[in-house]
Amino acid sequence: MFKFISIILFFILFTYKVNSEIVKNIEVINNNRVSKETILIFAKIEIGKNYSQNDLNFIIQELYKTDFFSNIILEIKDGTLIIDIEENKIIQQVDINGIKKSEIVNLLKKKISTKDRNPFLENNILSDVILMRKILKNSGFYFSEITETIVENDNNTVNVVFDVKLGEKAFIKKIQFIGDKVYKDRTLRGVIASEEDRFWKFITKDRFINPDLIKLDKRLLKKFYLNKGHYQVAVSDSFIEYTNNNYFKLVYNINAGPKFIVDKASLSLPIDYDEKDFSDVKKRLNKLEGEYYSINKMKKIADEVEKLTLTNDYEFLDASFNEKILSDNKLNLIFQIKEFPKQYLSQINIFGNNITEEKVIRDNLSVDEGDPFNKLLLAKSMNNLRALNIFGKVDYSLDTVEEDKKILNISIEEKPTGEISAGAGTGTQGSTFGFGIKENNFLGKNIMFDTNLRVTEETIKGKFSVINPKWNYTDKLLKTSIESSTTDRMADFGYETGVTGFVLGAGWEQYEDVYFSPEVSSFYEKLETNQTASAKMKDQEGEYFDINFAYKLDLDKRNQRYQTTDGYRSRFSQRIPLLSEDYAFLNSYDYTTFNQFGDMVTRVGFLARTINSISGDDVRISKRLYIPTKRLRGFESMRIGPVDSGDYIGGNHTAVFNASTTLPDFGANLEKVDFQVFFDAANVWGVDYDSSLDNSTIRSSTGFSVDWYTVIGPLNFSIAQPLSKASSDKTETFRFNIGTTF
Repeated sequence: MFKFISIILFFILFTYKVNSEIVKNIEVINNNRVSKETILIFAKIEIGKNYSQNDLNFIIQELYKTDFFSNIILEIKDGTLIIDIEENKIIQQVDINGIKKSEIVNLLKKKISTKDRNPFLENNILSDVILMRKILKNSGFYFSEITETIVENDNNTVNVVFDVKLGEKAFIKKIQFIGDKVYKDRTLRGVIASEEDRFWKFITKDRFINPDLIKLDKRLLKKFYLNKGHYQVAVSDSFIEYTNNNYFKLVYNINAGPKFIVDKASLSLPIDYDEKDFSDVKKRLNKLEGEYYSINKMKKIADEVEKLTLTNDYEFLDASFNEKILSDNKLNLIFQIKEFPKQYLSQINIFGNNITEEKVIRDNLSVDEGDPFNKLLLAKSMNNLRALNIFGKVDYSLDTVEEDKKILNISIEEKPTGEISAGAGTGTQGSTFGFGIKENNFLGKNIMFDTNLRVTEETIKGKFSVINPKWNYTDKLLKTSIESSTTDRMADFGYETGVTGFVLGAGWEQYEDVYFSPEVSSFYEKLETNQTASAKMKDQEGEYFDINFAYKLDLDKRNQRYQTTDGYRSRFSQRIPLLSEDYAFLNSYDYTTFNQFGDMVTRVGFLARTINSISGDDVRISKRLYIPTKRLRGFESMRIGPVDSGDYIGGNHTAVFNASTTLPDFGANLEKVDFQVFFDAANVWGVDYDSSLDNSTIRSSTGFSVDWYTVIGPLNFSIAQPLSKASSDKTETFRFNIGTTF
């Protein structure tokens, strides 16, 4: 037996010696564009090493992977490895003809693999044509035709030309729902993303046939029915019916099935778990019993479990629902909680940041490489990135490299961060105008510059501010601003005031979701009067210099900072005079809560402010309180409250209540348009030098507002009708604001 094994080993070694040869020299032939050095780097060949035919085959495969070569022959002669190659042609230029809109051309060039200076691969052309057709379909060009032409050049290069016939856009004439749909078509159209073509929808893109959007529609429909209790709902493949003149009918087949009621909802825990820790989860489960099945309610229960993953005792929890169908359209829910093996983030990769520094992104993550994997902190990290307002899109994916290790891949899409805005309003006392320029991501460091100017018939107010949310790459915010304003009321009220100064502040997260922001400010004011001014105003004429210290406590429990749908925010601030003539002490409290009911989002807010002089002096006219225009729509800014000799002097106290709700039938159907109805109520009162000037009337209004994201920028306008007011108040029915980005 030993002799037989020895013979086999000898044969293998002998064969290896015969079929392998030592490479003493390397020669590359027929290469014109790719240098010998580059080829050797990819080939990874070592002088003095034995190479068999299998080794050479492997090298050939590696060289083919570069896409630089169309043919490769490797041969060893007398110790010299000869690399005989035939180079692929290089794409000198890619042209896309037939499309006028540069943004569509740029999108196509970005997505296809055929690009300038890349190796020419004929197989890629066909796949690129297919991809381009898909992109054009998603843009509404359902009938597009694409032909490709390859132009041979003299220098072993080619030009690739795609000739595109866009054709007419494929409009959705009608969206129809058939089958056991239960709900009216109007309701279901408000659920999906696709829209019927109407003359007022010339801005939106969702009125065209879009295959990807149709897939989304089916998911949205299924989720809608699942939240209404239809546990066995089925949304079959939709079909598109061509009508005429590039119009289509989009049809969805729905089998809603019966509504299911939750008969029993129970909690399943590992044996060694303490049920007391899951008391909130059990309470939510008990509330499900006797109610219709709802995916959203179940998700909220799963969120309660995720909160427990922040504790040391329950770091790695997984929650899942098991449903068991009973008779009479009832089902039992078993909410099962398991502890899965500990997993860690071994690596975080970031893609798409062409302008933004990677450190800016990493500093806003609540997770880091080496940390235990935590779904809640991961979700918070994504919200932090979206809240920066410098990215149009933020996504992530997870790769498992080992049983206990994950790789986090973050993909971001940067958006224009420069912003130009303009606004205007009209009312009973004239017009207002505002203009601003803002940059939110200076030098890719998320540093914000903001310059704005507001002009009315009486006031000119300007402000320039710089905010660094991660000063010196720490978690500390640093801000500074220079402000100046002039209010000229000589003609009407006999006085003019000018204020100039600066603010220097900081901010950081003191505790979880609790932010602390201190600041120091200094302002110089000059107040001038004439013979028509009130006696009190003449008494306050002169020059003033103030130094103040202020701080703010901000408890932020919103689920996301932009387009908030759930949670609340509570803010308290104080301004303490360090050097002042009147030593006016300012207190402010602002509370807002958000709640989602189906597709509607309600917002309820309360603001209270008070200012009093701790020295016993009267509060200066420029420091007195007014109601912000955005918090009391339907009334002119600074034109309500106590009046002294015809002058609106503000008050020592203000209170504001706001309530609004979105309109789902419009907002869900028009992706770029948000409709809201609102109710505002407010009052300003308290005159420290003359209580007889007080007015206890509560001002209120109701109205309708629209946020419209147009091609030239966001447009906001509101129409408000005052419900109650004082006889001296000045009203303003209509306001609008428009801006654009760069």
